[in-house]
Amino acid sequence: MYDFTYHRPKSLADAVAALKGKPEARPMSGGMTLIPTLKQRLARPSDVVDLGGIKELAGIKVDGGTVTIGGMTKHADVASSADVKSVIPALAYLAGHIGDPQVRNRGTMGGSVANNDPAADYPAAVVALNATITTTSGKHTADGFFKGLFETALGEGELITSISFPKADKAAYMKFPNPASRYAMVGVFVAKTASGVRVAVTGAGPSVFRVTAMEDALSKDFSSAAIKDIKIPADDLNSDIHASAEYRAHLVGVMARRAVDAANK
Repeated sequence: MYDFTYHRPKSLADAVAALKGKPEARPMSGGMTLIPTLKQRLARPSDVVDLGGIKELAGIKVDGGTVTIGGMTKHADVASSADVKSVIPALAYLAGHIGDPQVRNRGTMGGSVANNDPAADYPAAVVALNATITTTSGKHTADGFFKGLFETALGEGELITSISFPKADKAAYMKFPNPASRYAMVGVFVAKTASGVRVAVTGAGPSVFRVTAMEDALSKDFSSAAIKDIKIPADDLNSDIHASAEYRAHLVGVMARRAVDAANK
């Protein structure tokens, strides 16, 4: 681990100030990715700004049919929230199957979304539910937020303050987890909301993506039978020691059908 200056601000304004003018500074939420990266000397930030002391960034609120979750809200809190279970049970289910208990009690929603690991679970929920990401600089739409491998629309020093999810008429998330890390080798979130049907895939490619062919089919017939013959091209999908691109392409179809079946229960 290289030397860096550590900050633990008590307010969002202080956090923004600590990051301002320091292009090599890095914010830290739960630290589930940053700390291992620092230990392995794969990153050398000039400053680490720990957001753990900012109480205003955590919490869950329901306003009508919208669930708003603070960026520093832990996975375990999302999973156990009665409000989330009531309005969007699929989101609570997703949070309850992230990593292991240690990760769920340290990792945060905002940190996961901002990091945009290709195998993270939350990006699939954000895209499938067409969520709105609120930051210290404004708002981002789900479709415009995730840009590529570990890349998002966040600017320098921009922090996620909350994410707002609209209620789904039907929704479910199914993933094929790596047995060791619990990361999604392939995860599919299917959601039917007032604005239509969306299918978002994580783990299969460099970043979360939508499957419009499935969306079109499910818009006409929301059943697993409607998508059973849709094939996902293996081009540009991830291929590693855990699974080939072709196997991941196959898993997208399997997980999507399971998600639709679960959403219809």
